[in-house]
Amino acid sequence: MSEKFDVIVIGGGPGGYVAAIRAAQLGLKTACIEKWLDKDNKPKLGGTCLNVGCIPSKALLDSSHKYHDAKEEFAVHGIGVDGVSMDVNAMVDRKDKIVNQLTGGIAGLFKANGVTSFEGFGKLLANKKVEFTAHDGSVQTLEAGNVILATGSVPVNIPPAPRTGDIIVDNEGALEFREVPKRLGVIGAGVIGLELGSVWKRLGSEVVVLEAQDQFLSLCDQDLAKEAAKIFKKQGLDIRVGARVTGSEVKGEEVEVTYLDAKGEEQKQTFDKLIVAVGRKPFTDGCLAADSGVNLDERGFVFVDEQCRTNVPGVFAIGDIVRGPMLAHKASEEGVMVADIIAGHKAQMNYDCIPSVIYTHPELAWVGKNEQQLKAEGVKYKVGKFPFAASGRAMAANDTDGFVKMLACEETDRILGCHIIGGHAADLIAQAVIAMEFGSTAEDIALTVFAHPTVSEAVHEAALAVDGHAIHVANRKRK
Repeated sequence: MSEKFDVIVIGGGPGGYVAAIRAAQLGLKTACIEKWLDKDNKPKLGGTCLNVGCIPSKALLDSSHKYHDAKEEFAVHGIGVDGVSMDVNAMVDRKDKIVNQLTGGIAGLFKANGVTSFEGFGKLLANKKVEFTAHDGSVQTLEAGNVILATGSVPVNIPPAPRTGDIIVDNEGALEFREVPKRLGVIGAGVIGLELGSVWKRLGSEVVVLEAQDQFLSLCDQDLAKEAAKIFKKQGLDIRVGARVTGSEVKGEEVEVTYLDAKGEEQKQTFDKLIVAVGRKPFTDGCLAADSGVNLDERGFVFVDEQCRTNVPGVFAIGDIVRGPMLAHKASEEGVMVADIIAGHKAQMNYDCIPSVIYTHPELAWVGKNEQQLKAEGVKYKVGKFPFAASGRAMAANDTDGFVKMLACEETDRILGCHIIGGHAADLIAQAVIAMEFGSTAEDIALTVFAHPTVSEAVHEAALAVDGHAIHVANRKRK
């Protein structure tokens, strides 16, 4: 007899484990299957995000930023520090400790909420049956009233730079460097490439970022992208756009990379380490039996509707394997929505209000439409902008790079987008997300009282600037 569950979740990342907990909270008999094994071959929940993604990368970003501050920025505050050094092993060990604490915490939450955890590989069969293969090779069949596919994504590999030992690595390998590489190459100037490049640049690496696209951060509002490019250049990140990598050759303990520059001329560069960060693709290999009935597109994404239903009744898919941005918080909220729907509740997710963040310093964060999109759609809009250089709190913190930019509909004043580059941008963007979720206008934010002195006042002033009413900066003359 196969074991039966109301809900089986395949995948224990930020989409899957959240969906499992929510389903169990709603009284559904729930199981979650997760295949992840850590570097010590121990089963771990949390998927890419907790094990080799969001969490460990932020640990290294924070550690490296504190080191940089102590070495380069403390003097302006009158703090003298001699002989500052970085113990890379201690930094990486701290990262591992945080990862273990959080992944262990999910196991505790499963136990507290009554989620049955299966450690191994799950495959969806016909009629909502799931084949579970444990790490020891034993196989059993589980039955479910509903199945949630949450198998996540994996790094994209490119033929010109195949992963090779610890010389050419992906994001996972870049989190395990035990010494600072003198010369570091990064292929891809996206979120992962910029964040990991920033970590090792702060610690002393000479970092060259090779980006195939001709435009830097093309998905961002270009005001943010231009400001970020200027700041990163000042920080010493060598970002080369229009650089298309054509080959790589490992020679002893270094790698020679060949690429075509923006003029189409062949160039060669030698590095001690090379990080390949050209994006991620959905992981569905081996997860769906041929007769499961679930449809995929040509890139391996699962077809779903707005509520994450696949074409098979009772089978849902969430997170990186479906349309939309590959973001942990998007996956988590889809997991909550699907669990609620399975339990018979009405649930919907607002895909227009999903924030995006790049955790460099300064941080970049945005939500809603950017100027390029609004122009392309022919939407009439107003712009309000406020620089952190005019913020008293930012001055006190010696962190004045960047600005807040708010876009509002010219006719209705409703907020259409908000784009921030600066310290604490990842936290500040939540104010704009909440405002947009409630359909707020720029005037609503302008009429709200913000604590003084705080960096959040920049959001307030940007809203005021939408109609030329900013107080602490000269307003642009409206045409």
